[in-house]
Amino acid sequence: MIYRVLFFLLVSVIFCSCGDDIVYTPKPRAYPKVDFPEKKYQAFNENYCDFKFEYPVYTNVQQDTSFFGEKPTSSCWFDLHTPHFDTRIYCSYYPINKENNFEKLRNDAFKLVSKHNIKANYIDELPIQKDNNVNGFVFDIDGPVASPFQFYLSDSTHHFLRGSLYFNTQAKPDSLAPIYDFVKADIMHMINTFEWVED
Repeated sequence: MIYRVLFFLLVSVIFCSCGDDIVYTPKPRAYPKVDFPEKKYQAFNENYCDFKFEYPVYTNVQQDTSFFGEKPTSSCWFDLHTPHFDTRIYCSYYPINKENNFEKLRNDAFKLVSKHNIKANYIDELPIQKDNNVNGFVFDIDGPVASPFQFYLSDSTHHFLRGSLYFNTQAKPDSLAPIYDFVKADIMHMINTFEWVED
């Protein structure tokens, strides 16, 4: 009798498991829909800085008046904030002098980039050399890092500007990729239109 019950249960399980086979397939890789603003630029020509460039009309300039509770070393410290993506490009300017000579400032820029080596997949270092005495480096950092794009611009005798891009969200390179490419193009436009303004 027990064998008959077990046989009946086994046959019931087999019949119940038969039927339409549902095939599960993974969803195709996709990014969330992002509405990108139309690319238009305006002039940055603030009286507290010795340079000018073009930046997006959908970006706000916010002068830094405090650095960890203290006054910044220069009045020409500012952020370029894009509320649409909640990104910031932190820009800090240093006049080149005995205390902050070009080699020290350049080395500091490379050191700050190298701190991303722990999480970066690779760092692409691209030199900038323009005809109007603007030189520097762009650092395109791939991987789940805090600041995926950094740069510095200098004339190596009087002026030094450093910039770092930050997203106000967890670093997820795959989902941020379309926004990163959009913002990176804006930063490159800024660099390409950059000029020193001499007194």
